[in-house]
Amino acid sequence: MPELPEVEHIARSLNTLVTGRRIVSARLLRDRLAPDSKPATFAKLLKNTSINFVHRRGKHLLFDVDNGRTLITHLRMTGSFALLSIDVGDPKFTHAVFYLDDESRLVFSDQRHFGLMKIVETKKLYDAPELAKLAPEPFSEEFDIEYVRKTLKRSNRQIKEVLLDQTRFCGLGNIYAVEALFHAGIDPRTVSARISTRKAPSLHASIQLVLGEAIEHGSSISVNPENLEQTYFNGDSDAEWQVYDREGSGCRRCNSPIKRIKQGGRSTFYCSKCQRK
Repeated sequence: MPELPEVEHIARSLNTLVTGRRIVSARLLRDRLAPDSKPATFAKLLKNTSINFVHRRGKHLLFDVDNGRTLITHLRMTGSFALLSIDVGDPKFTHAVFYLDDESRLVFSDQRHFGLMKIVETKKLYDAPELAKLAPEPFSEEFDIEYVRKTLKRSNRQIKEVLLDQTRFCGLGNIYAVEALFHAGIDPRTVSARISTRKAPSLHASIQLVLGEAIEHGSSISVNPENLEQTYFNGDSDAEWQVYDREGSGCRRCNSPIKRIKQGGRSTFYCSKCQRK
């Protein structure tokens, strides 16, 4: 599932590609993609609207249009956008199409059918349940060391699970949670409330470090309009992970073998020497 850096990359790419374009018409091909709107209503709310800009909140993409509404999109596991010319066919699992005024079209496809869309009034955007419950953005003023300290003390779950809770730590998914815990020297099995207050600054800094580096990496990726779901999970960026997906390989700090365990149905990778309980 795309995490904050991947969604940020896609938001920036879309903002460059479609800002100022007018949606001539829209088609919802899978009703459950936007369960709060019937296909006809979905199309009506977006018809002949211009895209002001595209931004992000957490892992949600937000299309601000000029009729006072915003289209919220969550990619989930396999959702992706592609900006296609008139001579390129739709992908196999196309679930929504937005026809633009330059004869191109923005297509949303989703092989696993988990993606979601919702149209809301822009003035009430951050009151929408999908966004209202999210924790502060990791680079915002609200996300300070004191916020991390208080959040850690409020949970008796293992810290890895807490980091994945978007109501407590926004934007982190499995990969960046694993990497942040390594940089902070925290065992992923540690009960959140038992993490010492002196570790909070380290975890705060580590979260910003791993997300910031990934966002910076994304800024160097060339935008391919027909393949906007590019992520940092593939290609030569794999060599940069400290522990993720490196089971059995030597730790880059101490050369101890990286271990893998299951937490909440997901694989967790860590160094038992560098990340002591």
